[in-house]
Amino acid sequence: MTIDLGDPDLYTTDARFAMWQDYAAANAVVWSEPGISPGGFWSVFSHRDVSAVLSPKAPLTSEYGMMIGFDADHTDSSGGRMLVASEGEWHALLKRAIGPFLSRLRAPELESVLRREVQEIVDRLRSGGPTDVALDIGPRLPAAIVCEIIGVPPAEREQLIELTNHAFGGAESAFNRMTPAQAHTEIMFYFDELIEQRRRRPGPDLVSALLADERLSTEDVLVNCDNVLIGGNETTRHSVTGAFHVLQEFPEVLDVLAGDPGLIDRAVEELVRWTSPAAHVLRVATEDWEVGGQPIRKGEAVVAWLAAANRDERLFADPGRFLADRAPNRHLGFGNGPHHCLGAALARVELRELLGRLVTEVRSVESAGNVNWMRSNLVQGYSSLPVSISYR
Repeated sequence: MTIDLGDPDLYTTDARFAMWQDYAAANAVVWSEPGISPGGFWSVFSHRDVSAVLSPKAPLTSEYGMMIGFDADHTDSSGGRMLVASEGEWHALLKRAIGPFLSRLRAPELESVLRREVQEIVDRLRSGGPTDVALDIGPRLPAAIVCEIIGVPPAEREQLIELTNHAFGGAESAFNRMTPAQAHTEIMFYFDELIEQRRRRPGPDLVSALLADERLSTEDVLVNCDNVLIGGNETTRHSVTGAFHVLQEFPEVLDVLAGDPGLIDRAVEELVRWTSPAAHVLRVATEDWEVGGQPIRKGEAVVAWLAAANRDERLFADPGRFLADRAPNRHLGFGNGPHHCLGAALARVELRELLGRLVTEVRSVESAGNVNWMRSNLVQGYSSLPVSISYR
């Protein structure tokens, strides 16, 4: 059978979980005819096949683009230059330049910002009645951290959050003021101005560090700042929102973690698995290849559904359930191989700080309305999650 798995309408309900689970259990390799993607693409779902696609040994590349819509004949204009869409020596160079700003080693420098933002989240939740976490809470913590890293002044962060919403939520009616392409253009204009400011007045931020590297052009700095902004904000925000969804759906988690705070690290990994904000990544075959018994021709696109692999029952018993003490937990929420998420350590720090505060202060999280999912094939995220919170 064929199905256009690029259709964002497939991902607006919980029905996708059953679809993914069936495909993963069958080790399915599914072809999507040209539609949302002009050239069509193959999809894999099982943990085994997704891991094979992400393996450094696979004859696949991200240089044509890393999401549905790209292939050898339809390429990303940032391919070969942006961190997530590059390979080889250039990819390694960018990792060395950007990595220190996103690594665990940098976390102590951001600790005061992190704690302040978590405190503001708690204060905001205490200040009123029901809160739509997806709109009012989820974006704040990761945006504050990534903007601090990049060097975006606090007064301009709301503007960047709004543009990021449009860049990845363009199919959502709430974000129809501009198209994703227009939002990306606005982000580029913003970073162009920020780059000029940092040329005149360098600081201890990522933009200044990239500008100081003579191997990088202005355009290289531009596209990779965009990469860091989107990667650091648009995925972690949905894990932050997902934390409240978990506490609503599985109220026992609060008591489990309060009784054994040592489980917080495991709970963070389970949160990344259960939410899986990065729904898929795409690669293009650089030679004829085979995955799951299916021949793939050179130039064809293969989509690895991370969110499906993270609910493969052969690795994750009762995958729809949130188990705070799940171990082992070989989730692929941060990808794997050479393109393993460079900001994974920072995301873990953010989620650990948030969960730790919620466990000590919150008694229960109750639903205050319907859970609404984003209309997106790339980001498995929330467009709305209204909750009411009671405190200890």
